[in-house]
Amino acid sequence: METIAGHLYDYPKYYDLIFGSDWAAEFKFLKACFEKYSRRPVRRLFEPACGTGRLVIQFAKAGYEISGNDLNEKAIEYCNARLKRAGLPQSTFVGDMADFHLKKKVDAAYNMINTFRHLPSEKTAEAHFRCVADALNQGGLYFLGLHLTPKSPAQCTHETWSSTRGNLSVISNLWTIDTDLKKRQERIGVTYDVYTPTKQFRITDETMFRTYKREQMFRLLETEPRLRLLEMYDFRYDVDSPIDVTDETEDIIFVLQRV
Repeated sequence: METIAGHLYDYPKYYDLIFGSDWAAEFKFLKACFEKYSRRPVRRLFEPACGTGRLVIQFAKAGYEISGNDLNEKAIEYCNARLKRAGLPQSTFVGDMADFHLKKKVDAAYNMINTFRHLPSEKTAEAHFRCVADALNQGGLYFLGLHLTPKSPAQCTHETWSSTRGNLSVISNLWTIDTDLKKRQERIGVTYDVYTPTKQFRITDETMFRTYKREQMFRLLETEPRLRLLEMYDFRYDVDSPIDVTDETEDIIFVLQRV
């Protein structure tokens, strides 16, 4: 099998095939949280680091006014093209999740699948929360999903997904190469094995995540007093089952409110 060393986010068609189909549970969860926690009608949404727009397109189709940003131009082109095909506004733009300003404030924002951990430092993480707080209306909600670093060794260090659409199939593998808790860096290896009727090839990449232990994440949240912690959930996306966070918690969704 031919191997290509490349940046996986530069292949939005394959990325979206793997991750784009897994949207329904998050979509349902977010809508339920809007009903449960919002003190105002939720009509306008924003997704920092929206990627290919797997949730953007679903909220747009459901009648929400939604926008998003992402550093990767190819992902934004892909997202806007799918919005255009659906007859919807091309509302996503190239931008940094730690350095953005919205012309109109939003009622809710979300970042659900660990993208936040791509921010490389405490400074950029704090900047992200400032931008989100600036972007939210009074009483607006922010949903942040990520993996914490548990006190015990992580139970899952290798994940595999596969998906097929028509004649295209992609198998994705993600694994931890090494973790440096002093530098707070987790180095991740990723591959896409791509299968079409005429060719097979593998795309390989590495990426870096910043690590967050429970206490580190709570200290970070305290740096933005305009965002108040309302509740916490795990990746079961059960709005009726909030969780208590311990030193062993790995996956978490923070529900924050603009005060």
